Formats: sequence, structure tokens, C-alpha cells
Amino acid sequence: MASTVGVIFSSINEENVPELTKVRSIGSVPYGGRYRLVDFALSNMVNSGITTVGMITKNNYQSLMDHLGSGKDWDLARKEGGLILLPPYSSSSEILYQNRLEALRCATAFLNKATADFVVLADSDAIYKLDYSKIIEAHTANNADITMVYHEHDIKKSRYYITFDIDKDQRITSVNINPPAIGKGKCYVNVMVARRSYLLNLIQDSQQRGYKSFGRDILAHGVNSIKMYGYKLEGYYESIDSINSYLKANMDLLNKNVRNEIFGDRDVYTKINDSAPAKFSETAKVKNSLVSDGCIIEGTVENCILFRGVKIGKDAVVKNCILMTDNVIGDNCNLNYVISDKNSVIRDNRTLSGCEVQPYFINKGSLI
Repeated sequence: MASTVGVIFSSINEENVPELTKVRSIGSVPYGGRYRLVDFALSNMVNSGITTVGMITKNNYQSLMDHLGSGKDWDLARKEGGLILLPPYSSSSEILYQNRLEALRCATAFLNKATADFVVLADSDAIYKLDYSKIIEAHTANNADITMVYHEHDIKKSRYYITFDIDKDQRITSVNINPPAIGKGKCYVNVMVARRSYLLNLIQDSQQRGYKSFGRDILAHGVNSIKMYGYKLEGYYESIDSINSYLKANMDLLNKNVRNEIFGDRDVYTKINDSAPAKFSETAKVKNSLVSDGCIIEGTVENCILFRGVKIGKDAVVKNCILMTDNVIGDNCNLNYVISDKNSVIRDNRTLSGCEVQPYFINKGSLI
């Protein structure tokens, strides 16, 4: 894996969850009490032995930079290679990229400078565990041009999604852009492997031909001329393509089997914050919840994800909620299916309720 570099898209598909990406990139969206979504793609690369990773940024990436720092928490603070933040425009343009293909063009200088044989491309808006070295083994064995990772699940219709059909040898025979969302399908999880030289030629050729879409103009159009193979992702996978899927992905962590699968045999690294342990008063009642460091609980909490520094007042009842860092819930409040962004305050005697398919969302820094 020393001959492999990684490229992570930290800001692709942000339009799917505008509530969460108003003030941050999709990669820096908080998850599971202490993590950010980008931690999973980045940890997968580190656990697979990839030590040079380019992170393509775009808008609102201050929180991403604050979270990643020098890359020390992922063992990527290195003199050579390590974690490298890539600008959101190419050397020949000062215009922000608008799609995946333009984002790849922004990474051309990084890829040209690298000496690795292979490139792993990954988005940062999904929860999964994957050993990229096994994909490269399959890629090499098939003598493939491109290997695309897929997961079999019910097709979730979002703004832009890809499924494909494969033959018995895992060769991709058709690429489907936004097909009818009916039943299960082989859904592309936006993880791809290619030889670095081939990818650079592909990017250069697409620019000369005026291509605009990586999916439509390259993958779908070139399915017969490009040797594309599929690689099946086994186990848990959840993409964050709506506020509802964000709620589901967090609530899945309350299932012990899911927790063990995600965090079991391979570490998920994140930024370390030193803070005091959670404090539970005599009046606190907590059931089936994840409670992070620094929380102070005086009320009732059930089926919730509480990030660091959350305070729950006396006689407050909080159920099925995701409360991000430093939220303050006043006395006698009643919350059900609420997602509250960081640093929000809900004063005493407030009642807020959403539902499983449409949670109530509170913007960062709100006072209610």
C-alpha cells in the first residue's frame, strides 16, 4: 500500500443535507457523539496502510481544518506524504469546482507529484468499514482500468445516485444514473480505485473533450470501452443523503451489533478532546443512549445521542434526539425526535417534537 495514495472529497453531495452543511462541509458533519463523517474514509485509508492522502476542500471548511489539524490523530503528520489539504480550484482557474470531475481536476497537481501506482477515491458522507488493500488486489487481478465499490441495499432516491449491473466475473456491464428507486440494487458507494497514470489521462482527456460529468460522460458513456469492475462492500453501510438518513445512522449506534461491526476489529480515529467524564445527578434517568464526556444529566434521557458538553435540566424529558456539542436543555423541557446543532440553548418549559421520518432540526447557536 506504499504505492497507493488516497483522495477524499470533503464537500461532495452537500446539497443533500443543507440543514447540516450550512456552516460546514459534509465531511465535518458530527456523528455518533464524538466523530465527524470524514473520520471513516480517513480511518479506512490509514488502516489500509495509505499514508498519503489529499483532502479536496470547497466552502465552509474551517471546521474541517480545525478537526483535521496536522493529521496527527490519524498518524498522518509526516515529513513526506501525510495529510494534504487541496484547494477547491485548479492551477489554471480561480473558480470553485461545481462537480466531481472539476474537483478531480483540482487534484491534478497532487496526483502528478505523487509517485504511487494506484489512487483510491472516496467520498466522506457515509458510514462503513473497508480494507482498500483488498480492492487493489482485486483490481490488479482483473487487470481493470477502474474498480468501483458497491453495496446491495434498497435504492434510496436522492439528487444524484448511481447503480450498475455486473456479470459473473464482476465486470460492470451497465452504469445507471438516477434509475427508478424500486427494490434492491447494486448501489455505487462513491469509492473507486484506478491506476494513477490512467486516472490522470482520463482527467486530461475529459478536459479536452469538454466533459462535465464524471458519472454520465465518463462512466456511463465509456462502459464498453473502459474495463470497469465491481467490488462488493459487505456489512454495514449508511450514506448521509438526507436529514432522515442522518437520524437513522446515529440511532443505529444504539444497536450493539451495529456498534461492534463499525468499531470492532479496526479503529476509527478522530480528534482527541480532553474533558471531564459525564456527570449524572440523583434525578437522572438514562436508558439506551450514548452519552459523551462533559455531559451533565439531571433529567430523563432515552434513545439519544449526546455529544460532548450537553446539559439536560431537571425534570426534562429527552427522547430519540441527537444533541450536538454544548447544547443546553432547560428544566421541564420535553423533546422528541429533535436534532439540535452545536451551541444551542432551549429554555425552560419548552416542548419540541418531530417524528422518525421528519425530525425537528435546530440550527447551530439557536436560542429557543
